[in-house]
Amino acid sequence: MNDDFQDELSARLHRECPVPRPAYRGDLRRRLLSLSQAGFGRPPRLRMLVAAYASSGAALLAVAVIGALGVGPLATG
Repeated sequence: MNDDFQDELSARLHRECPVPRPAYRGDLRRRLLSLSQAGFGRPPRLRMLVAAYASSGAALLAVAVIGALGVGPLATG
């Protein structure tokens, strides 16, 4: 692709890019703001969920390493 083609394509995409109606954007903004104020932000016990996901990921990684070393329940041999 040459630069002229890319410039022309870029200009065409900017020119023909669809934009939502202002009424739709306003409704969407109000809805999102009401959801964030209604308590739909962070889930309860967020730190516990993060710790659980991290520890389960570490356990799976440990099982994979043990299997790659040729030891453990997933060892081939």
